Amino acid sequence: MRYITFALAKGRLAKKTLGILEKIGITCEEMKDPDTRKLIFVNEDLKLKFFLAKASDVPTYVEYGAADFGVVGKDTILEEGRKMYEVLDLGMAKCRMCVAGPAKAKALLNSGEVIRVATKYPNIAKDYFYNKKHQTVEIVKLNGSIELAPIVGLSEVIVDIVETGSTLRENGLEVLEEICPLSARMVVNEVSMKMEQERIMKIINDLKIELDKMDDAEKN
Repeated sequence: MRYITFALAKGRLAKKTLGILEKIGITCEEMKDPDTRKLIFVNEDLKLKFFLAKASDVPTYVEYGAADFGVVGKDTILEEGRKMYEVLDLGMAKCRMCVAGPAKAKALLNSGEVIRVATKYPNIAKDYFYNKKHQTVEIVKLNGSIELAPIVGLSEVIVDIVETGSTLRENGLEVLEEICPLSARMVVNEVSMKMEQERIMKIINDLKIELDKMDDAEKN
């Protein structure tokens, strides 16, 4: 029996994912050691391997078959545009992808004017403005502190992830348009789904049952 490999986005999402996997009997004790320097973690009994990767790299590992499963945010899936199956919404790390800026910029979004948009997510921004709004924009790619761009005059608006909106408000900005809701998703390599369908579908179905239980518990 070959190993089934999971690529998990580093950070809080990986910890939450491992917590859910434990509930369906998938564990990896090696990953609980805070001092470990290992890159690959193995559960020999279940023939499973795990590794942590930068979120933007997870879809690449999955598309090319280096990992059978991946867990990553929907924002990364949309931005990277890799070929793979998106099989589950894990309901974690919920937030929104939004267009934001000063209140006065709202009029520019419907004016037909060419405006400048700063973002970490150029592909998502292009798709939204070109294909959904049919508005020509200039995309400015930034890697951090996106909120700064409209404040210093680099752009009229930004496209970014919004959780509570408190950072926007503190800087005199607001959500102008919502592009899409976001959350953590489970993805599967297309070839793996065919070659290891029984094992992969069991994991997916077990997770679905557990997620439904968690939803019911929250409602009650």
